[in-house]
Amino acid sequence: MHLVRAYLDAGSGSMILQVIIGGFAAAAVSLKLFWRRILNFLGIRKPEEEEPSTTTTPDATAESRDEKPAVVEPTR
Repeated sequence: MHLVRAYLDAGSGSMILQVIIGGFAAAAVSLKLFWRRILNFLGIRKPEEEEPSTTTTPDATAESRDEKPAVVEPTR
C-alpha cells in the first residue's frame, strides 16, 4: 500500500464548507422554481404576470409634476 501525503490547509476547509452551503442554496432555489411550475400546471396557482418595467427619467418626473424640464444650453 502506498503512503499518500496530502495536506489540507485552513482555506480548504472553508472552501469545502462554501461549496456545501452553495449546493444547498442552489437546490432550494431549484426546488422552489420547480414547485411553482407544478402548482401552475395543476391550476392551483395562477401564473404571475410580468409587470411592465417603468423607467423614470428626469423629463418624465418633471412632466408628472407639471414642471418644465431643465434645458441646458450648449457652451461655445
